[in-house]
Amino acid sequence: MSDLLWQKSGTHTDERIMRFLAGDDVVLDREFLHHDIEASKAHVQGLANIGIVTAIEAADIVRELSILAQDFASGQFILDERFEDGHSAIEARLTERLGDAGRKVHTGRSRNDQILVATRLWLKDKLRELLVVCRASADVCLERAARESLPLPGYTHLQRAVVSSTALWFAGFAEAFIDDAQRARDTLAWIDANPLGTAAGYGVNLPLDRAHTTQALGFARLQVNPIYAQLSRGKFEIGALDALGAAVLDLRRLAWDLSLFTTAEFAFVHLPAQYTTGSSIMPNKRNPDVIELMRASYASVAAARTEIEQLLSLPSGYQRDLQFSKGAIFHGFRQGLGALALLPDLLARIEWNAATMRAAIEPAMYATDRAVEQAVAGVPFRDAYRNAAESSQTAGQGRTPEGSLAARVSAGASADLRLDELRDRWRAFDE
Repeated sequence: MSDLLWQKSGTHTDERIMRFLAGDDVVLDREFLHHDIEASKAHVQGLANIGIVTAIEAADIVRELSILAQDFASGQFILDERFEDGHSAIEARLTERLGDAGRKVHTGRSRNDQILVATRLWLKDKLRELLVVCRASADVCLERAARESLPLPGYTHLQRAVVSSTALWFAGFAEAFIDDAQRARDTLAWIDANPLGTAAGYGVNLPLDRAHTTQALGFARLQVNPIYAQLSRGKFEIGALDALGAAVLDLRRLAWDLSLFTTAEFAFVHLPAQYTTGSSIMPNKRNPDVIELMRASYASVAAARTEIEQLLSLPSGYQRDLQFSKGAIFHGFRQGLGALALLPDLLARIEWNAATMRAAIEPAMYATDRAVEQAVAGVPFRDAYRNAAESSQTAGQGRTPEGSLAARVSAGASADLRLDELRDRWRAFDE
């Protein structure tokens, strides 16, 4: 391992302890390195603005940082066990290439605000990805809700309840993913604050140009108080995972529906072959593994949130416990976004079995329609309810699924899906 940033002369570092302290940091920091490099560029330019480094030194450092980013992307530079973490790797590289100028790069900052700013930039990228994939899923749902409306049994308690439709099903998930996109955007705005320049949580005795780094890194505002910058670590990560989790929860419900609908017992949905796999022993089987793993993906997001939450039983100020938060957000977002990314294409390709769905609509499923019709005619609803219950097996006489759906005129129901309102909310993300 290269010289440690915090090493003092005359002290000995036990290698076993160092391995424990470093943990997986070097591997995990590969995810952050490009963001750390960009933040280092902004920091150095800010140092030049206040005369801590010369314009020439700043230009040299920024040039070497750009080369490092290219070398890392191409595989010529590998972040490995030679370094304690990504921060030390950046400084070691600059010192190797530029000597004393490279040693100035850490002036006025701490690894604490380095990791904070890299995390913020990374989370902003991931929340943008979340927003995009939620919008894409909502878009497919809106398109299919407008294009096709096939009668579909509606269930409560997994029991046949009333007549529903594929259009209503798609519109329901369209609104869900529009809400999820809204939450992703709101969460992004909430965490869009620049912590660089707060150092170890107490500021520094330099007039750091924090306005410059805020603008250069594309943050909407400054995270003002250095103590709060430290307090927000973990809190912002949990908020981002909550936004992701909301979308993956909707994915889990959708995947559960498809898991049921694709069984031979339901046979409402046919999955494209690429979303299924075969059995290793049973030649007759095609298994819906993709939607099962989509359904399972919420576990990774929830586990990541719980892990970070359990780390936060801490006083104010930085504590090393927070090192473990990195692996949690990486795993949670990798699994959650990976599952969501497959959803738009899956939604576009599923095929409904109209005949099987219609056959599953039994006469008793019109009983609610009959009760409401009697109530409209002046019968007290509780009496109408009992009348319909007593004659539920004949409630379907003279009725069709299409007629039931056409009569469902309450706002948002099958006869009034309000797709234009949902499209307006979807389009609002472009404003």
